[in-house]
Amino acid sequence: MYHERQILNIALLHGVNLNMLGQRDPGHYGTLTLDQLEIKVVSEARKLGLVCISYQTNHEGELVEKIQELRLRSLGMIINPGAWTHYSYAIRDALEMVEGPVIEVHLSDIMARPEEWRHHSVISDVCDQTISGKGVDGYTEALQVLAQRLNPAV
Repeated sequence: MYHERQILNIALLHGVNLNMLGQRDPGHYGTLTLDQLEIKVVSEARKLGLVCISYQTNHEGELVEKIQELRLRSLGMIINPGAWTHYSYAIRDALEMVEGPVIEVHLSDIMARPEEWRHHSVISDVCDQTISGKGVDGYTEALQVLAQRLNPAV
C-alpha cells in the first residue's frame, strides 16, 4: 500500500543583516551567502518531509508581521533574528503567540562573542530550543528537532 508522506510547512526566518552573509565577518558567520544557506536548508528540510517558507528582512516591524502571518500558515519556526535577538521585545511578543515549536538559531556562538550585549537573548524564553555556534549545521539540527516534534514517525 502506498502512503504519501505528509508535507509539513515550517517558517525559516532571518532578521537584520543576514542578507549580508558571505560578506560580513566570515570568521563569525561563515562564507555561505543567504541564498546558499537557504538552498541547503530547504533541501535538508525536503528530506525530512518539511517545506520551508523563507523570509528575510532588515525591518523589525516587517519581521513581526511575518511572524504573525506565518504562525497561521506553518506548524513550526526556525528563526535567526540577528541583532534583534538581544533587544527586540516586539519580536519576542510575536513569537510568544506561535503555537508550534520555535527554534532559535545563531551561526556564531553568541555566548562566546567578545561583546557582552550579545550574550543575552530576549527571545530564548519563548523558544523551544536555542542552537548557537554550529554554523550552517545549526539549521540542520533545528530541522531535525522540528521534524521530530511535528512528525514523531520521522
